[in-house]
Amino acid sequence: MKPSSIVPLFLALALVASACGGDDAAVPSSAGDRGDSAATVADPLTAEVIEHYAAGAHASYEASLASATTMHETIDRFVADPSEDTLAVAKEAWLTARDDYGPTEVFRFYGGPIDNDDRGVEGLVNAWPMDEAYIDYVVGDPDAGIVNDPETYPTIDAEVLVSLNENGGETNISTGWHAIEFLLWGQDLSADGPGTRPASDYVEAPNADRRATYLAVASDLLLEHLTGLVEAWEPERDNFRADFVAESNQATALENIFTGAGLLAADELAGERMAVAYEARSQEDEHSCFSDNTTADIVGNANGVLMVVTGAYPGADGVGLADLVAATDTDLATRLVSDAEAGVAEAEAIPAPFDQHLTETAPDDGEGRRQLLTTIETLEREGETIVSAADAVGVDLEI
Repeated sequence: MKPSSIVPLFLALALVASACGGDDAAVPSSAGDRGDSAATVADPLTAEVIEHYAAGAHASYEASLASATTMHETIDRFVADPSEDTLAVAKEAWLTARDDYGPTEVFRFYGGPIDNDDRGVEGLVNAWPMDEAYIDYVVGDPDAGIVNDPETYPTIDAEVLVSLNENGGETNISTGWHAIEFLLWGQDLSADGPGTRPASDYVEAPNADRRATYLAVASDLLLEHLTGLVEAWEPERDNFRADFVAESNQATALENIFTGAGLLAADELAGERMAVAYEARSQEDEHSCFSDNTTADIVGNANGVLMVVTGAYPGADGVGLADLVAATDTDLATRLVSDAEAGVAEAEAIPAPFDQHLTETAPDDGEGRRQLLTTIETLEREGETIVSAADAVGVDLEI
């Protein structure tokens, strides 16, 4: 496949408009709004797959909250005692927490708790790409950003940062993983490494106290939003999960599960996060550009699809989509698992850092760009197999 043929294929798989911030996606507002096109399904195996998916979503968000809490503690220690050592610990904790968050993105794209039109927090948690000058100083503009504008923003608190997120433009990101990432690493100005923000930015640089407050508040907000996602998937509560697993919503729930997996693999991951940057050779379109963690992000997302296919969630093994498909077509079920495993394997083979494969001098026949293209094609094929698997069990993804 030539690079120019990538975009039409992943766009063909787009069931909804998937903006990275989530706010522009044309998604339904509840689990019960998408049932018309799904087959009517009511059998014990389907119910078991749906119940286990809900349990897996809860377990996955719990794992993410736990490591984000650890990260928050390291950030608090850094803010209280800024040094290169405490900064390094906070960075490492961000990377660890990011690994736990990546797989949870498979629970998107159908108006669930993360991206519900009315209450979804995805745009506050993981929106990108971001204009770093919206938050803090950048090369050539030492007075840029909210941090350095005490006259306009005399107080930096949760209410202010939430109100400013995507205010005036989609890249005006003020909260979430990437705001925290930028405040820890700074701009990535290195040819072969991540950003190198010094700890002195929090000690003697202009507005050091405001920068520290911003970092602490952004971390607080991330915990608040992750806690809400855990609660939305908790068992035995009057919440989103209760509606999701209700027998009357089986057809809709099953459609949503296939939709989340298919759109993450073929549209968001292969398309928005890889093909766009690959074709434009745009380092600005790299997902975790400040920390150079993009390759690990891609692996985490691909693992999210694999866990839905196999039912192997964090600390909770059980039935997945492949088990349901196997009841109808064992060969297709085998291919579904194989393609999901291949998506992870190819992503893991991408040489880090990701941005080195986006430069104008990176050759298309070089190892990095060849592996990017192979991964994109593998994820697109995985998306096609998910569509076939959905069709096999009577779920119409309207593609």
